[in-house]
Amino acid sequence: MQDPDNHATVPADRLQRLDRLRQPMVVRLTAWLGGFCLLLLCLHGWSLWASRQHQIEQTGISTANMARALASHAERSIKIGGAVLAEIVERGEHDALDGASGERIHARMQALVAETPELQEVFIYGPDGARLASSLPKLVNGNNADRAYFQYHKTHADRGVHVGKPIYSRSSGVLAIPLSRRIDRPDGSFGGVAMASLKLQFFGKFYDSFDVGPTGTILLMLDDGTLLYRRPFNEPMVGTSVANGPVYQLYKQNGPIGTGMLVSNIDGIERLYSYRHLDGLPLIVATAQAKTEILAGWWVAVIKMSCVVLFAVGVLAWGGKRMIGQIRVREALEDELRRARASLEVHNVSLRVLADSDGLTGLANRRRFEETLAIEHERARRSRKPFSMIMTDVDFFKKYNDRYGHVAGDECLRLVARAIASGPHRPADLAARYGGEEFAVILPDTDLDGARAVGEKIRAAVEALAIPHADSPTGIVTLSLGVYTGHAAIDGSDVPCDWVEAADGMLYQAKSGGRNRLAARAKMAAAA
Repeated sequence: MQDPDNHATVPADRLQRLDRLRQPMVVRLTAWLGGFCLLLLCLHGWSLWASRQHQIEQTGISTANMARALASHAERSIKIGGAVLAEIVERGEHDALDGASGERIHARMQALVAETPELQEVFIYGPDGARLASSLPKLVNGNNADRAYFQYHKTHADRGVHVGKPIYSRSSGVLAIPLSRRIDRPDGSFGGVAMASLKLQFFGKFYDSFDVGPTGTILLMLDDGTLLYRRPFNEPMVGTSVANGPVYQLYKQNGPIGTGMLVSNIDGIERLYSYRHLDGLPLIVATAQAKTEILAGWWVAVIKMSCVVLFAVGVLAWGGKRMIGQIRVREALEDELRRARASLEVHNVSLRVLADSDGLTGLANRRRFEETLAIEHERARRSRKPFSMIMTDVDFFKKYNDRYGHVAGDECLRLVARAIASGPHRPADLAARYGGEEFAVILPDTDLDGARAVGEKIRAAVEALAIPHADSPTGIVTLSLGVYTGHAAIDGSDVPCDWVEAADGMLYQAKSGGRNRLAARAKMAAAA
């Protein structure tokens, strides 16, 4: 019994201890709220940055694919021009260019230009540069010995297609890209040049079909840095060198394929460029989208999400301030009530110690279970009626805790306890938490069949919860149950703990048999 002389001393000590705990509470709560708001803002910032990088990466993939399509188009156009030149060279080396043969060649050249949308004109030049045949309606005398492509073939014996710098046609005045091949005499000496010009606007029309945004661009250049075409088209720039530009410099550093965020020397706009060098051809294609246009949608999302997050942080801060204010008011009231309550708490300590409910699950605790077991055992002995006991625990619960954590484990036990409590329904029945993940059910006046039915109902109820359990063979949380039924009046040697051990043995048998099942046994002694 509490010493009356110490009755006032205990509350005073308790008050001092509560004051020490209470003083930093507001500071801790303020720090917690501030830290949580900061964490929320940091997570928001990280999310925005990650989405920004993802947007740029996706655009990089898109521009790289577009560059591949542009390269394929340019390669196809050059190959078509090369096929035309191969036929023209063959005719120029083996057929006469005058008379009926010359007329056939002229007709064939006209047909090739008419059938090939890429081609502007086709010509054959003699070794002195004189025009010998053309796709023009009438052969107009002219000499192209001064053209760079002519001089190239005059001094180079290779028979491949030569892609020249853009020129203005002396026949039509159209800006075109010259493709040319050397014509040899039978002895291998220089016999002239076959030239087919590609329409520059043919490439422009194709490039305009791509959506690269209002300030996006597409480039076609020789691999020496000579610009053939740039979208948006600016005719004076055609044929100029962009070797000092960022795209060409990136190509020199990284090789035939690459992507990078670069600032244009022409208009100063920062763009995400993807370029590609054509295999076996002296050409580079590049496409780019402006950084501001790539991130335009992202900025809209930033503004919307930031408004939501800032609003949430503001509400949290306001709520925290209100909470702290209420805590201060509550503390003021508690100061007035604590002294009166402290004396009552001294007398209630023993009552709290004797509380008979499990704090986590709400079921009866071990103390109440043992008291009830003793009472019901004695009642069964007097009434000469059967008495049943169910012992159960959660299958693979340690693995569940290891994978999902103790918080999830506690929630799992709550749900399982609720399912167990739904099994017994009579006032005298008792469901209790025996310890850890183990539970027990006392079923007075219940035979083995009735206990089996209750146990199966509990097992099915837990299985129906379908709580995910990756480390269980069933994939969900299940129970194993051991059921024991005895007659205390018939077999006087039984004591309550014997029934617990017997039901626990059945539980072990259920687990050994594969879990998620029920094992039962009844002890029936012969009547005296």
